Amino acid sequence: MDERYDAYCAVDPLFYDSLTSTAAPAAGFPATTRPLPAGWRCEPSSDWLICGHDDGTLPQQGWKIHVSAGLDNAERVLDTVWDYCVERGLAFKFLRGPRMLLLRNAKYARRGSSGKFITIYPRDEAELELVCRQLAELLDGEAGPYILSDLRYGTGPVYVRYGGFAARYCLSDDGRLVPAIADPTGTLVPDRRDPVFHLPDWVTLPEFLAPHVAARNATTTTDLPYRIERVIHFSNGGGLYVGRDTRTDTTVVLKEARPYAGLDAAGTDATRRLAREAEMLRRLVDVPQVPRVHDEFTLGDHRFLAIEFVEGRPLNKVLVERYPLIDADATAADLAAYTAWALRVHREVERAVDAIHAQGIVYGDLHLFNVMVRPDDSITLVDFEVAAPVGEGGRPGLRNQGFAAPRDRTGFAADRYALACLRLALFLPLTQLVRLAPEKAAHLAEVIAATFPVPRDLLDRAVTEIVGTHGRSTTTSTTTTPTTTSTATTPTTTVPSAAELTPDLDGWHRLRTRLAAAITSSATPHRDDRLFPGDIEQFRSGGLNLAHGAAGVLHALAVTGAGRYPDHEAWLVKRALDPPSGTGCGFYDGLHGVAYALEGLGRRQDALDVLDVCLREPWQDLGPDLVGGLSGMALNLAELAGRTGEAGLLETAWQLAARVADQVGGQRHDDRESGDEGTMVSGGRQPYAGLARGHTGAALMFLRLHELTGESELLAHAATALRRDLRRCVLRPDGALEVNEGWRTMPYLADGSVGIGTVLDQYLAHRPDEEFRTASAAIRRAARSPFYAQTGLFAGRAGIIAYLATRVRQADAQPVDQPDRAVDQPELARQIRHLAWHAMPYQGHLAFPGEQLLRLSMDLATGTAGVLLAVGMALHDEPVSLPFLTPLTGATKLPPPRRG
Repeated sequence: MDERYDAYCAVDPLFYDSLTSTAAPAAGFPATTRPLPAGWRCEPSSDWLICGHDDGTLPQQGWKIHVSAGLDNAERVLDTVWDYCVERGLAFKFLRGPRMLLLRNAKYARRGSSGKFITIYPRDEAELELVCRQLAELLDGEAGPYILSDLRYGTGPVYVRYGGFAARYCLSDDGRLVPAIADPTGTLVPDRRDPVFHLPDWVTLPEFLAPHVAARNATTTTDLPYRIERVIHFSNGGGLYVGRDTRTDTTVVLKEARPYAGLDAAGTDATRRLAREAEMLRRLVDVPQVPRVHDEFTLGDHRFLAIEFVEGRPLNKVLVERYPLIDADATAADLAAYTAWALRVHREVERAVDAIHAQGIVYGDLHLFNVMVRPDDSITLVDFEVAAPVGEGGRPGLRNQGFAAPRDRTGFAADRYALACLRLALFLPLTQLVRLAPEKAAHLAEVIAATFPVPRDLLDRAVTEIVGTHGRSTTTSTTTTPTTTSTATTPTTTVPSAAELTPDLDGWHRLRTRLAAAITSSATPHRDDRLFPGDIEQFRSGGLNLAHGAAGVLHALAVTGAGRYPDHEAWLVKRALDPPSGTGCGFYDGLHGVAYALEGLGRRQDALDVLDVCLREPWQDLGPDLVGGLSGMALNLAELAGRTGEAGLLETAWQLAARVADQVGGQRHDDRESGDEGTMVSGGRQPYAGLARGHTGAALMFLRLHELTGESELLAHAATALRRDLRRCVLRPDGALEVNEGWRTMPYLADGSVGIGTVLDQYLAHRPDEEFRTASAAIRRAARSPFYAQTGLFAGRAGIIAYLATRVRQADAQPVDQPDRAVDQPELARQIRHLAWHAMPYQGHLAFPGEQLLRLSMDLATGTAGVLLAVGMALHDEPVSLPFLTPLTGATKLPPPRRG
């Protein structure tokens, strides 16, 4: 689970949204309406309110001061800092309201920015020293969470860090647009915001801060009778470690809790939850499925709990390994064996929960991650942070949304609800959808009953428990204005079945109508930040682009015959011509993609105007990827050159392509470290493989340019690029080739193997290659699974459909001797029918959930527009494709590159 998504579920019951959106303004601190002296002004910016004097000038970077606070003292701290800064003419900013402060300090908030409540901008180091000293005196005794990215001044809530003042951006090593500062040469480099104090190499620590560095370094684990052996994971509330008691040589799990941090929905911090967990574990000492307390201690102001180490793995990981529906060749015997195991595990968990209830305790946090499966398949329940005596009532402050009971279930009923969700999730892990529409539980049970030999009464009991006597649809219509949000329940719409998603022309027309109606009815043209609700990425990269913004949605609607929407196009043009600071220029994540979409919508001059904005930006340091790098830009420029006849665009395209050739052909750092042979890992600190962010995007660019010129060198570059990505793939036990991410393998279109396979197949249409032919056949097996966790175009079933549809179209147009081509069409039909597993009702229409399945999405990369485009690629009566998966338009007008 990606914990970033949780914070974006707090605003709207159906869509990911930000607390700073105008659609759902959060209550602010009283200071937000406090009058300022003449010459001062305050401006909102995301979560912040920025205050400064009209005549004030600041450097673009330098030492800044942060002040932290808890929920109970935030107003008092803010008033103190406000008075101090205004009196002295110091610019400052602060989080606008208590809800934003809570989310900034929540358990799964970003550790590098947690704790930062107020930021103050001194004009020089002399002022920095003075302000630190005086504020530390004024705020003496005030508490707040430790700011991990900063250096603490004294023992209070004042911290310092060197970083950017102005909004400047550069590309990180992994190609993302990130905040930047300038090094001594003036080159922009990432402004690191890691959860550890970091000083740029060229910056000297002011002398007055030296004692505070020494104090920071004085707290160590040296004197503890424990040795930390490995990290299990970090959250904003603290760390989870495997350690060893050096006195007894006993392996333990160490849970760390930070004060005032790791807040839950009720505002309880990690230290109080850890104390409660120790209490609950001691009360449950006679329950064999509960770990024993080994020790409690403090280090600095952090609290630690040492508990029994459980030899086993989380149920979610065991399920992934054993789950038969990821293997298209699973037999009836495989399904029966898995069913027996899953039911046995569920009985074990149920017995454990019953034993906990017998002690008068509500567990409160049952889900797949909190069940440890031992090597003998016995289970242990872990993580009792929210466990509580049944008499206390209330709802847990931390919840997994795929198992969290609705508000009418408290006490033991909340655990029974989670047990019912677990029964379904063991066979079809999609119970997040039940939070969006309870009637989905019955649909999931139908799919399970048709697939696994599960006794029907067990499924019926689970559905009854989930829906309950008060169960009703939470599918809502959301009517928004710039200042209010009104949510009204609509009549329940039957969840669509596979029979309704027929892979034929009539089925396509019905589906297109329902999807388009859902997309257009979700539009919010009164908002500036987004037009269509989508993934949380739109609050970082913006709501304009192809992947997550308006451009992708309008493109999908138009090319699939679902209509043109001039008012929405005008919304896009207006904002693309005056883009917000930080807007990228990439093809999928920035303005190049907007220009592509606008030209396709017949708005050529608008497209060229947006392209002018892109061409003014530097590109020399960009990577070769398709999403935000040079390959996507070069393809777009070549395409638009062909459509418009603008020769200058083509000239720039060849320049970018030459740079990509250098990058792909050169010896890269990761290759030198890993050697030339063997599989490597994709993602994390390693380069990505795949169509979106890997070298496959460059291979696609070389193929398209080869088709324009016939130059064999371009084909050779494509082969080199594809081989780089194939080295980051691994064969699964079922023979499917997938991208290796170290802890999992990926089949999907953007970062997985079918994106690579799509370009491999197109390469093979130009030149035979036995290695590529073998890899293509193995990748084809990755597109046969009955189950995919998500439906998105980039990382879900829609991308599988797009891959299969491209193969079918290519086979019809240009037959190639490839294994499995004869069964692509039946497999494509099956994957379209299985879209019903994720399909959700929305305002009487049909929509699909986005990434993590916690909210609906309408965008191209993760949501409903992507499903529309993918099914259109398979069934539309006119050709539909993803950008650049077919030869470039106007190829005969494009000359080959000029030789220097």
